[in-house]
Amino acid sequence: MRKGSKLIDRKEMNAASLLASAGMNIGLALVVLSLFSVLKKQPCSAPVYFARRIARREALPLYPAFSLARLRPTASWISRAFRITEDEVLRIQGLDALVVLRLFKFGTKFFTVCSIIGLLILVPVNFTCQDGHSRSEFSYSMDAFTISNIGKGSNRNWHIHFNTKLRNCVEKLLRDPLSGCVFVIHFGYILETQRFMRKELPVAFVSFKSRCGAAFAAQTQQHIHPLLWTTEAAPEPRDVIWKNLAIPCHLLALYRTGIFIAALLLTVFFALPVTAVQGIAQFENLKKWFPPARAVQIIPGLSSFLTGCLPSVILNCFIYVIPYAMVYMASLEGYISHSGKQMRACSMVFYFLVGNVFFLSLLSGSLLQQIGESFTHPKDFPSHLASAVSAQSDFFITYILTDGLSGFSLEILQLGLVTWHVVRTCSFGQSIENDSYLFGFPYYRVIPIVSLAILIGMVYAVISPLLLPFLIIYFLLGYAVYVNQTFSKV
Repeated sequence: MRKGSKLIDRKEMNAASLLASAGMNIGLALVVLSLFSVLKKQPCSAPVYFARRIARREALPLYPAFSLARLRPTASWISRAFRITEDEVLRIQGLDALVVLRLFKFGTKFFTVCSIIGLLILVPVNFTCQDGHSRSEFSYSMDAFTISNIGKGSNRNWHIHFNTKLRNCVEKLLRDPLSGCVFVIHFGYILETQRFMRKELPVAFVSFKSRCGAAFAAQTQQHIHPLLWTTEAAPEPRDVIWKNLAIPCHLLALYRTGIFIAALLLTVFFALPVTAVQGIAQFENLKKWFPPARAVQIIPGLSSFLTGCLPSVILNCFIYVIPYAMVYMASLEGYISHSGKQMRACSMVFYFLVGNVFFLSLLSGSLLQQIGESFTHPKDFPSHLASAVSAQSDFFITYILTDGLSGFSLEILQLGLVTWHVVRTCSFGQSIENDSYLFGFPYYRVIPIVSLAILIGMVYAVISPLLLPFLIIYFLLGYAVYVNQTFSKV
């Protein structure tokens, strides 16, 4: 009876933490978005929010000097953002911006379907199972709605069993294509062909004295086998990093090896704040390791704030500087184009986030309390790892809330740029025409973070379906924000 009462208290505490996190992030998002809608109507902030219009000499939206319309928050920019078509994005901003916005659209559509299935089928199946708590050694908040509520050997795991059988069947056919039918043989041949086409080949950067010669060489087949020697057009002059052209080829491998080691060291050192963040999130363990932390419970609501809001806020603050560090590292690898440098930075940031934010959060957050049993009973390590994934669903819900509601709203406000513009204008008094802030789209920062959200959603789509509605809000708000970032007319 005492054990049951402890379980109820812990669940209520974690539920309060989730509610505190949701309330603070929603409130902050409403305040920041309202402030953005007001600042956008002020003429003094036009160089920040209408930089593209100023650069193209287009007319700016005007409001009367003394009117309530300039001081009244509105959400009309959100509806206008969803009315912009893909053809407009492709024509005005190019293919890169269209790919990023389609990534948000994919997340919205995919997780909408997953939410319907999860909330109508998986959540009732998990919640109505009665044998989960009696067989589960560990219990976490929201367990009644997750797969951890289903006991081992329960018949309610039929959907997992079916998916596992189907996946094993496909993997067997792919491993041994000759044992199947003619279609499987042909499919295996296609996979081998695609693998060969994606193989990296040595390349050389050749300059021509005339555009005609460069175009002729780029469009001409240089070898009888088209896959042994291929040519392509060089980057645009404004995209070329000219100083990297002088780097000898034999030094590029050394540069990239050094940057790889530096990125690896950064990943290892970043494990310290992630582990500390997870220690704050697991307040029950924190009280065991650090008894003075019990004083936090004296102030009502403070423990809910510490376990629900503070960990994800600290983690997002640390993550914010990582893309800029990775871009600087990628610039030292010797890439000859800015686009190649940004693509490299995207991959480095994504692998960093997957390794630290996802896997390390799972291990440091849930397995530290089971580390002794993992060493004494190594055969139970897979089951402990599976319980760790389920146990961290609360943390990832707060992470999605913080990164989505607070992160996207602060992204569109551009508080740092607005503050710098006010200080610069008051100090130097420059005109609007010479003071527009026109920057490129931060692909290296947006794409990895959105890809991480998609990964989290795919992992928890079956384990914790309650995460999916928060992901839909994440992608909808992110789409509206970055449409506004790419279009100054929204």
